[in-house]
Amino acid sequence: MLTTTRAENAYELALQNFDAAADVLGLDNDTRAMIKYPERVLTVSVPVRMDNGHIQRFEAYRVQHSSARGPGKGGIRYHPQVTLDEVKALATWMTWKCAVVNIPFGGAKGGVTCDPKHMTQHELERLTRRYTSAILPLIGPEKDIPAPDVYTNSQTMAWIMDTFSMMKGYAVPGVVTGKPLNLGGSLGRNEATGRGVYYTIECACEHLGMPLKGARVVVQGFGNAGSIAAQLLHAAGARVIGVNDSTGGVYNRNGLNIPELMHLKALTGKVEGFPESEPISAEDLLALDCDILVPAALENAVHADNAARVRTRIVAEAANGPLTPAADRILEDKGVFIIPDILCNAGGVTVSYFEWVQDESHLFWEAQDIYNRLERVMKTAFSDVLKIRQYAGHRASGRSGQRQGNLSVNTERREQGTERKTRAGCESVGSHPAFFWGRPARDL
Repeated sequence: MLTTTRAENAYELALQNFDAAADVLGLDNDTRAMIKYPERVLTVSVPVRMDNGHIQRFEAYRVQHSSARGPGKGGIRYHPQVTLDEVKALATWMTWKCAVVNIPFGGAKGGVTCDPKHMTQHELERLTRRYTSAILPLIGPEKDIPAPDVYTNSQTMAWIMDTFSMMKGYAVPGVVTGKPLNLGGSLGRNEATGRGVYYTIECACEHLGMPLKGARVVVQGFGNAGSIAAQLLHAAGARVIGVNDSTGGVYNRNGLNIPELMHLKALTGKVEGFPESEPISAEDLLALDCDILVPAALENAVHADNAARVRTRIVAEAANGPLTPAADRILEDKGVFIIPDILCNAGGVTVSYFEWVQDESHLFWEAQDIYNRLERVMKTAFSDVLKIRQYAGHRASGRSGQRQGNLSVNTERREQGTERKTRAGCESVGSHPAFFWGRPARDL
């Protein structure tokens, strides 16, 4: 049986990936010291009055990894297993992700150690508003822009925006992204991560000469990113044969009806019990023979102990850090084409950038405009990574170097951003939010 979780430190794994990319680029130690570690780490104690009248204290964090290319950008997650090292790793990955898709943000991340499944809506609101007041000196449209993440959503962002705006005395929609549409949210934001995953899979299939129609797909994790990616792949003619969530999994060798599965998930909160399917464990799901594996849950799903049993041609990392460096090496040696997380799931931050631009310029775009811009950004980033792959693979001891190529692109861009910031006396990147790293937004 496969083991799907392993206690590995996400931040240490992130630093290992950084060192691998820095070695490929031949970065000197001075440059590494400037761009490797977080700029700012905030730990706060968040006391919340619960519905039973008692006060409960929650540990919470906000980490800003880099502001070299612009304001910090990164989600806020509510989860009982949130740790400071996890948030530092996520902030680090956000820096790389923004650089890979070439948007003018740095990396940031936030988290609260709590169990939202056992909290009422009123308790979550009080927690969110108190947490917002604690991190308020760090956030803002020109400093650090939070977004939804695990177990947070558009309502959470509305509470943050409202609390921040009350402190300022006027509405500040640009302080968060992933907001409700009537508060300055963007069309296309909800499905952006999954849509970006789909675009990169399209590119990978084209590169490998593998038809997407009829391809067998396994999706580990049926949350926002996993379900939207599965829906788009199903619509393109792929057969999604296996899916799971935190409660269980379902399998059908002939393909699952994804729209109906999404309807069941919306009604019951789980995929278990779906008609015309059989149950499958999380371990066996990862071992299914397929063409495309989409790990879309949490970190370290595939590691040294289970990677050898993964049977797929493409791994599309919809989650953050689902493969450990050891798993990378095993899968690359097997000839698996890996679309790394900081490219594959960058659709969310890209459309978050579009939302921020719309809020700051007070001009909102149509949904199809956003889809077109997102597709262009994702496919350009994929092409950029692919161009450096051969060079990176040569420098990385003969391995395919897909992740090293991916990280090399972002490390070069962040290094350039750091140099630019230093020369400019720490001026902000770009003079107007309508500019996409030196290009007008209309040219995206």
